[in-house]
Amino acid sequence: MTTSSPTAESTDSTAVYEDSGPTISSVHPDIIHNHILNRLDGPTLASTACASSQLRRLCTEETLWRKLCISKWPSTENPLVQDVVTTFSGGQRSLFADSFSVLGYSSDMKQSDRSFLSGDLISAVDIYYQDKPIFSKVHRTETQAGWFLCSPFWIDLLDPEDPVPTPVKYTRKDEELLKHLEDNLSLSWIAIDPTQKRAANLSSWRPVLVQRHWMTRDLDVLFAVVMASDRAASELVQFKIKVTCSGKVGGDMQVNEVSLMVEDMDGRHVNGKESMVILRSAMENGKRKKVNDEETKVNFDKFSSMKKEKREMKQRIEKAMDMASIVIAISMFIFFCWFMFA
Repeated sequence: MTTSSPTAESTDSTAVYEDSGPTISSVHPDIIHNHILNRLDGPTLASTACASSQLRRLCTEETLWRKLCISKWPSTENPLVQDVVTTFSGGQRSLFADSFSVLGYSSDMKQSDRSFLSGDLISAVDIYYQDKPIFSKVHRTETQAGWFLCSPFWIDLLDPEDPVPTPVKYTRKDEELLKHLEDNLSLSWIAIDPTQKRAANLSSWRPVLVQRHWMTRDLDVLFAVVMASDRAASELVQFKIKVTCSGKVGGDMQVNEVSLMVEDMDGRHVNGKESMVILRSAMENGKRKKVNDEETKVNFDKFSSMKKEKREMKQRIEKAMDMASIVIAISMFIFFCWFMFA
């Protein structure tokens, strides 16, 4: 009787495994690139890169990530943005990784060097209706100018005389129109620091609040993210984006204002210097989270409640001080009268 050696069995089983079908390495790279990787979104492409060294090499090609960035944020095709992104360590991949998730609250955020401020801040902004872009713009802000450092942080993208048309029909039915905008309007505001070579998305993607302005009757659509102040983790600030819309009943609604501001828990607008320090620290140390509509609304509501409580407490303190002043004044008057006529 003849028996086969273990080596022979191992060789046979290996041959069977190798002959079982082609591996990914046998597929031409052009086919993988043009027919597979080109169809993937960012997170899936990043996961695919972990499968093998060959896929990692193919999945990190700059052209793939440039296409993904422009597809998601049309404003990033602007030459100003593209020139800055070439200086990033990971190029387009770094831009996507920094901007795909929004900055979230981090209680352990480290303090930044307050003596250093970047020379410019580039804003790449896109507004979408039913996930289709209807407005894109890139804006460059000089952040070292004296007026910017001392004035409240404010970036306004639109000229009042140059409104942006939308596919939305303007109606008198407030409840329906407000709900429609909340469900169908979205916004991305990518802030890019050319000196720090980092980016961050400052928008909640979906609105946190849609309301009519009490005086002008225009529609205010608010997007916001809450983060820790650079001075103290217990102090919060809110980067708030306001999109103001108007129109005539039966006609198309138009966007009249797109602006970004920063406010603290006292409801005051933070100045340019302080805002840039907070933003720079958040870019370096802030936690980036996957966009969660419910969570961003909860954070906005919490911030609004805390702001209201601080305002009410301040009013109570001021009222108590006023009462104390009145009591002291009356007491002094009584003492003066007693002293004069005693």
